[in-house]
Amino acid sequence: MKKIVYSLLIASGALTSCGSGKESSAKNKSYSQDEIVAESKMANAFFDRVFDAQIDRDPMQQSLFSIKKDYGKWPDISEENSLKELEITKLNLDSLHTNFSIEALDEQTKISYRLFEKACIDEIANFKWHLYDYPVNQMGGLHADIPTFLINVHLIDTKSDAEAYIERLSGINKLFDQLIKGLKLRETQQIIPPHFVFPYLLNDCKSMISGKPFDNSSIANPLLDDFTKKVNALKDIGEAEKKLLIQNACGSLLSSVKPAYEKLISYLAELEKKSTMEDGIWKVPQGDAFYDAALKQTTTTNLSADEIHEIGLKEVARIHGEMKEIMKKVNFKNDNLQSFFDFMRDDKQFYYPNDAAGKEAYRVKAVQIIDDMKKELDKLFLTKPKADIVVKPVEAFREKSAGGAFYEDPAIDGSRPGTYYINLYNMADQAIYQMEALAYHEGIPGHHMQIAIAQELKGIPKFRMHGGNTAYIEGWALYSELVPKEIGFYKDPYSDFGRLAMELFRAARLVVDTGIHRKKWTREQALTYFKENTPNPLGDNKKEIERYIVWPSQATGYKIGMIKILELRENAKKKLGDSFDIREFHDVVLTSGPVPMDILEEMVNAWVEKKLVK
Repeated sequence: MKKIVYSLLIASGALTSCGSGKESSAKNKSYSQDEIVAESKMANAFFDRVFDAQIDRDPMQQSLFSIKKDYGKWPDISEENSLKELEITKLNLDSLHTNFSIEALDEQTKISYRLFEKACIDEIANFKWHLYDYPVNQMGGLHADIPTFLINVHLIDTKSDAEAYIERLSGINKLFDQLIKGLKLRETQQIIPPHFVFPYLLNDCKSMISGKPFDNSSIANPLLDDFTKKVNALKDIGEAEKKLLIQNACGSLLSSVKPAYEKLISYLAELEKKSTMEDGIWKVPQGDAFYDAALKQTTTTNLSADEIHEIGLKEVARIHGEMKEIMKKVNFKNDNLQSFFDFMRDDKQFYYPNDAAGKEAYRVKAVQIIDDMKKELDKLFLTKPKADIVVKPVEAFREKSAGGAFYEDPAIDGSRPGTYYINLYNMADQAIYQMEALAYHEGIPGHHMQIAIAQELKGIPKFRMHGGNTAYIEGWALYSELVPKEIGFYKDPYSDFGRLAMELFRAARLVVDTGIHRKKWTREQALTYFKENTPNPLGDNKKEIERYIVWPSQATGYKIGMIKILELRENAKKKLGDSFDIREFHDVVLTSGPVPMDILEEMVNAWVEKKLVK
């Protein structure tokens, strides 16, 4: 899983130009090569100016890009600022249409034009849904993201970096005031998280104000522990300065962080009383219309909820058939798929012990899987990322509620590798037979390959190198679970079953996500469907369903995206025959940054036609 931040690349459906100004006045004009080069250069400079200005308004994004301009600040998350950002988007769209003609651009810049234009149009059109989310939930939100950000992103290389960390601690109180105000605004529109979310939230928030300096515990709070280690590692200041910095951090933790979390806890406790047991987004005003819009954005298609539901049912049936072949290979005692699922869930050979040794064994094995895959990349890729990848367990302060696994991007400047996070809170939820597929998905050749390559691309505007859409990003990662099998991995049939189990899970998501949010399924119905149709442990199923509930539509992008990438690959193979090169195909998919499925289809078809002409 990769958390996708939608910024300038929010695209759904077919991308078409809505010309006006210079665009509409130049429909039938022809341009010289010099004019095309000059216009394309100006357009790309415009795209980068817009992107840079957006980063300049967001201190957290600056830090992710290793920019220390506003290193001690937080972004403005107020409703007033959301309205300002909307007006900026409208101005950007107007500038695009006024100053540039798509006919005067080279082919790559035409794609950039269309992506930028569609992103602006979608942002404007979908602004009416901007409150249709749960800013704090068991999957994430500022209550968990802020400490995670400070620990993993805010580097302390100098004394001023340490002072900026303290400034950020001091600013959390104001930031949470804005957060609570936004939650209250959603409350007025009846957009309240389901009842089950609140115990997770309250537990996570309380854990963030435990330990030193918040109580008499001998264990330091994660933020104090992080700050202390980073400051003590500084070599250019003395012990007295270090001690003073740590004292100042303690002061900010007590004067800002503690009251911030206490206010949030108090508000959430009151909001919990107003929550209901209904989980689907249909329960909120205009929930069905929002879900339709969300599906469009997630899948970048016009597939309806009912169509996605049916695709899921068909894929589940197909994968069940392939699983029965695995059962024959391992000489299972009978041909009952449910019995095999129970065996895979319950047999201890498929799970590490739920202790420190078991958790470390899992981490070491995951590193080995990724390292083994690295050795084979030349068979599959022409372009490979420079950025490295590390494997880390999810931190203790958020492991109880966090997802099973996820990936975080490397730093642009190379100061931080990509990170494959694996949640080892309960080893019964991390089956050994799924280790290979999960490492390929989150690491190599999945998220790390796609995201790191995109970040390192040259010759395309920055907005295409960052961000993305779920169908492309997660579709690629799910496709990446299959590709290793095609070059000889998954030698253990149980591991191959794990690959199928993970694909089955994504197919079942199509059924369950649409079931919950369109067909009004209860959590119990969703759990029953997963239990009857997948081998995943109960705890895993429970977490997944809770994820779909708070992120309507997000889970549908995986299988829809994978299906499209496979469809494009098979069509290319059919047309090109022996001249088809999997490495070239992957280059086409990966070297233009994240794009919607229809644009990807255009690019693959253009590559095929070009090869046929040669």
